[in-house]
Amino acid sequence: MADINFATDSKGPASVQRDETVKTPISIQEQPELVLIELLFYAYRDFVSDPDVVLAKFQFGRAHHRVVHFVNRHPGMRVADLLDILKITKQSLGRVLKQLIDTGYIEQVPGPVDRRQRLLYPTAKGRALDQRLTEPQAQRIRAALAPLGPEGRVAAERFLRLMIDPAERDKVAQLIEH
Repeated sequence: MADINFATDSKGPASVQRDETVKTPISIQEQPELVLIELLFYAYRDFVSDPDVVLAKFQFGRAHHRVVHFVNRHPGMRVADLLDILKITKQSLGRVLKQLIDTGYIEQVPGPVDRRQRLLYPTAKGRALDQRLTEPQAQRIRAALAPLGPEGRVAAERFLRLMIDPAERDKVAQLIEH
């Protein structure tokens, strides 16, 4: 892991300075949102832990999981649309997509009208992998929502939707409801 150095002068390179060591934590009273921030960290850690075990068996990572998930949710999607959803570079997607295509989880076909378009489809093997990755996450969500009842589910969905950048909410809503 890289050290983090903050520049003290925007004109020059980052400089290392000794400063007073802070020994007291930031309190919840000072910043009550810390509870939710940390709960999101821990929830995400545990949410991805089950699929991570499966992915490791295939020497895949979380980027592979995301690609497999969205291609299974939207068979025939364009590579450009997947880039927009994932907010990653073409280079990053290219590496992951190549592995998924080469190992038979995703198929890439030219567009019917514009042959330069690349459309992505899951294979049966890719669909099975997606289900294997998704099921433990679905179980975790069901278990967390069960004690909350229907109102709790509505509140959880509303909270998560409001966490999405306002400029992206409508687009995300359309993708989810598709």
